[in-house]
Amino acid sequence: MATRAKTTALKAAETPTETRLAIPENTLTELGLDRNTWKVLTESIFPSAKTAEGILLAVRYCQARGLDVLKRPVHVVPMWSRALGREVETVWPGINEVQVTAARTGQYAGIDPARFGPDVTRSFAGRARTEDGWKEVQVELTYPEWAEVTVYRMVNGVRCPFTETVFWEETYSRAGGASSEVPNAMWLRRPRGQLLKCAKAASLRAAFPEEASYTAEEMAGKVIEPEELVVSPDATPLAAEAVTEEPKPQAAGEVDASFRTKVAKLIARAAQSGAWGPADDYVRARFTGEQLTYALAELERAAEASLKAAA
Repeated sequence: MATRAKTTALKAAETPTETRLAIPENTLTELGLDRNTWKVLTESIFPSAKTAEGILLAVRYCQARGLDVLKRPVHVVPMWSRALGREVETVWPGINEVQVTAARTGQYAGIDPARFGPDVTRSFAGRARTEDGWKEVQVELTYPEWAEVTVYRMVNGVRCPFTETVFWEETYSRAGGASSEVPNAMWLRRPRGQLLKCAKAASLRAAFPEEASYTAEEMAGKVIEPEELVVSPDATPLAAEAVTEEPKPQAAGEVDASFRTKVAKLIARAAQSGAWGPADDYVRARFTGEQLTYALAELERAAEASLKAAA
């Protein structure tokens, strides 16, 4: 009986531990991980990660930086890629890791309590990704208009202050990515706490530009490509930097030669960088009526031609 029990235990030990996200054994070996550690990473450290690739990126990031991944110094953050037309899992350090990195320089000299601007109460409405899928959501939230933090660094023996001000509406993460104005669950629950983390990160970057980076709190809900939508009650979204122009929004009217030239220039810039999605957003935000119809048709024609040429 004892021999049989021992044999059963050995077989169980040899049986690979089932994990939420599959990964080849040789990949684990290359990273110096065993199956049980991988299970901890997928189920306890990064439970919200949807792909093995996202967790592998976190492991490699930590190994390159000499960090213990089991202490969760980084986060797997889904970001929307307009170029790919889907979410991509990326890795960013948490605010605690940025502070630890600054402290390791030996020049970190403290931080002052945060200062917050006046409270603002505003309603947010739009499509948002919920546990039950995409839904039309409307919420009312009170949040501080801004926050700022002063970080100190010793420079040539002098304790120098570095202060950055971060505005809530320019910083918060959205439940539906950059195309939605509804805050995500974390920013709804902790409107002051999340802004404080972002203010700390901004001031740490100012004080330690060679060490600090953007954090998971700042990048969640953002777009990977160089683009940011500014949300305010009366403003329309701005398009990607690659295709943005300065002129004021055009009124609905005749599609004249000047307007055709403007659209042609926009298409040329979009074709150069492959920024067809941002160009479409820009057109819809800036034009109406016949001008919008013309611009969208020209964009679609140019994008199709570009895809055929690349095939």
